[in-house]
Amino acid sequence: MPTVLVVDDTETNRYILEKILKTEGFQVISAENGAQTLARAAEDRPDLILLDINMPDMDGFEVCRRLKKIDRPR
Repeated sequence: MPTVLVVDDTETNRYILEKILKTEGFQVISAENGAQTLARAAEDRPDLILLDINMPDMDGFEVCRRLKKIDRPR
């Protein structure tokens, strides 16, 4: 089952996306900020990340730059 990491600092947005994706048969994990995203991505190795751009502390662009540096051999 493909895993999707949903990242958004708004709880309602995460909830809606999680419900839709689970209904479609995806395994869903979530994060509410950049630091959590980096940790979850390294630990759980999702197949897809839906990433909010406007987040406090670390925006989605910075998260994306850091994700690209993670060594992810499969």
